[in-house]
Amino acid sequence: MSDLMHDSVFFSNELFKNVVKQIDESCLLAGIDPNVGDRLKRPKRALVVSIPVRMDDGSIHVFEGYRVQHNMTLGPGKGGIRYHQDVSLSEVAALATLMTMKCSLVGLPLGGAKGGVRVNPNLLSRAEKQAMTRRYTVEIANIIGPDRDIPASDVGTDGQTMSWLMDTFSQVRGYAIPGVVTGKPIEIGGSLGREESTGRGVVYCAEEAAKILKLPMNKQTTVAVHGFGKVGSIAAREIHALGTSVLAVSDVSGGIYSRAGLDIPEVLKWVQQHGVLKGFPNSEPITNEDLLELNVDILLPCAMENVIHKGNAERVKARLISEGANGPITHDAHAILSGRCFIVPDILANAGGVIVSYFEWVQDIQSFFWQEKEVNEKLKSVIVQAFNEVAGTSKRLNCDMRTAAMARAILRLEKAMLLRGLFP
Repeated sequence: MSDLMHDSVFFSNELFKNVVKQIDESCLLAGIDPNVGDRLKRPKRALVVSIPVRMDDGSIHVFEGYRVQHNMTLGPGKGGIRYHQDVSLSEVAALATLMTMKCSLVGLPLGGAKGGVRVNPNLLSRAEKQAMTRRYTVEIANIIGPDRDIPASDVGTDGQTMSWLMDTFSQVRGYAIPGVVTGKPIEIGGSLGREESTGRGVVYCAEEAAKILKLPMNKQTTVAVHGFGKVGSIAAREIHALGTSVLAVSDVSGGIYSRAGLDIPEVLKWVQQHGVLKGFPNSEPITNEDLLELNVDILLPCAMENVIHKGNAERVKARLISEGANGPITHDAHAILSGRCFIVPDILANAGGVIVSYFEWVQDIQSFFWQEKEVNEKLKSVIVQAFNEVAGTSKRLNCDMRTAAMARAILRLEKAMLLRGLFP
């Protein structure tokens, strides 16, 4: 790796370093053109914007926002917008890179992008959040659009955030443009099944991996879910519905554990009423850290990146991990785990969200919408096919699933990039 890369501003984030290591290893294994590999380690475009907002007390606060477009060889950029106090340009660049690989891996005609604002959204009123979203939209409006770059919801954002973004972009253009974002409410062009798609995809992949391990999806199979937000709660619901025993789940308030298995529908009702898991009856409290080390068959890390690292990887006991979050296992931890644990990598396991986002975008362009059953069937077909292709590549190249997934994604990108050539 060149000194130029080491000096890059993007290398301030551990996730970006991990992604570049994955690219290097996969390119070497798959025999990728070194010029292609080098290009994929740098974003195409990175925009940093200032977002002045008049707060409820009359003061002006200036937030910092980002939109990174990593690679758009296969089509328009695609990627969420994250509101979090730890968001950085480097983190957003890493997530944009993963989006490129994810779209390529599952065969979508889309490139990778990502956005974010450095803010704790829980400290903002609804009016402040709306004002910030609308100003951020105006600042990035010149590089997004249904044929350029299509944002979506992510950590700290939701359907309401996307509604404000879509409305602001449409007001600037003078007419409704629902295809500018995905993850919208159904009433303004959203897709049925989009909200649950990432969690469903995580479980679809876990099912396929369990077949390889000859692990039955029944009451004797135990599961822990790290993170009980938009992804983890759906993943817990879906894998519980298959008949497994979900022993523990966790969120920002901590975790809950039951040796006999949690009643996930009741847990969902509790969170809907109380906001957090803490206090759920007939369960024991458990820390987020201890949950990761439980003696379970399946672990679904669905919260944030880097939660499994070289400091705790030796204590992780799960036989199967399906990564619902982006980069929940560091590069060093993956090296420790890969010999004794089947890991479905993030660019495959959590691709359900971008697959159904693609479906939403297509429906918006056509102004023709599908039934939820059709959406779910198409989602399962796409992600299971991608899983089987990665498993085949893993066997053929004698490598782990993460390296195989990255290699398949880069091979498709390599062909497209070489066919298009270098301009000028």
